[in-house]
Amino acid sequence: MLFSKGCEYGLRAMIYVATHGEDPDEFVPIRRISKELDISFHFLTKIFQQLNEERIIESYRGPRGGIRLARPASKIRLMEIVVALEGPGLFSECVMGLPGCGDLAPCPLHDGWSEQRDRLAGLLKSMTLAEASRQIAAEGLRIGP
Repeated sequence: MLFSKGCEYGLRAMIYVATHGEDPDEFVPIRRISKELDISFHFLTKIFQQLNEERIIESYRGPRGGIRLARPASKIRLMEIVVALEGPGLFSECVMGLPGCGDLAPCPLHDGWSEQRDRLAGLLKSMTLAEASRQIAAEGLRIGP
């Protein structure tokens, strides 16, 4: 896939929280997310640290601890999560990693990648966690093994 494992796991985990966080005031235990999605607990905590720093989630330690969304799922776009975990370069840098790649000095993949990148950015900007969560419920889609 195009995204790093951390970003893939982060997207899956955030959709899980939006889907399974029945009460927005309650914290969803990270161990539960880790077990349900078959993601390493320690790797998941590092992902959540990044999302917490970006104020996309809030975390709480202790026996009733875990994470919750920092604002309603309808206000969190998938693009925010991707940029928080991958950085903004995914949508501006050369797919081959060449410095200076652009319309004036393109790489062999420049034109095709630019078109696909813009489509992907549009999808991620338009879809919220709430919409992804609704699709899971309505269409029986999956985010775990």
